[in-house]
Amino acid sequence: AAHMKEAWASACLSCSLRARLRMFSFNNDYGTNVAMPSESPQPNRKKSVRPLSRASLEELALTYVARFATSAGKLSAYLRRKLRERGWQGQEDGAEEPDLSAIVARFVALGYIDDAGYARAKAGGLLRRGYGERRVEQALAAAGIGDDDRSAARASERERRNAALVMARKPRFGPFSPVEPDAARREKQVAALLRAGHPLASARVLVNAASIEAAESWVDDGDGA
Repeated sequence: AAHMKEAWASACLSCSLRARLRMFSFNNDYGTNVAMPSESPQPNRKKSVRPLSRASLEELALTYVARFATSAGKLSAYLRRKLRERGWQGQEDGAEEPDLSAIVARFVALGYIDDAGYARAKAGGLLRRGYGERRVEQALAAAGIGDDDRSAARASERERRNAALVMARKPRFGPFSPVEPDAARREKQVAALLRAGHPLASARVLVNAASIEAAESWVDDGDGA
């Protein structure tokens, strides 16, 4: 009899466990993922972007000049890009797009943009990093800096020579090399200095300098050049 009672209790316990498992397969209150129905990932939905108004354009412009040192040309290019991306609020009504040049001119008048100051700062930064006059000119032209401001920001001969020296020192060109470079390596070093915007004459002087002292003396000679 005792044996029969134990078998009956065991069968009841097994039935109870199976019932509870069936319940969990439909009601997952405890965070388990046993028999959870598979959920397909939702497709990424792009947020709808509101078209720009004159007020929102000016707000974008103000944010841009507050975050970045910029030029009139760069600000104008930024606003044109935003108009292409988001569209113009009055487009559906046939209204003309806002005059971006007027917005930029107002920011210049307010002193938020100074092309001459930007040109000096940009040129100085590139020279300190070792880039030559040609790369400086390209960067300023790409920023929309006019001829007069580019001319005013042009470096002296000594500054240009020192920039070449900085560029030669980093990768140990010419006299900075721990070993004497052969002819093929020297030509590669000259080519690298040319890509950095330095003239051929300066590149050859530096790469072929007999010593670091000779290279530095050549830079100092630029004061009277």
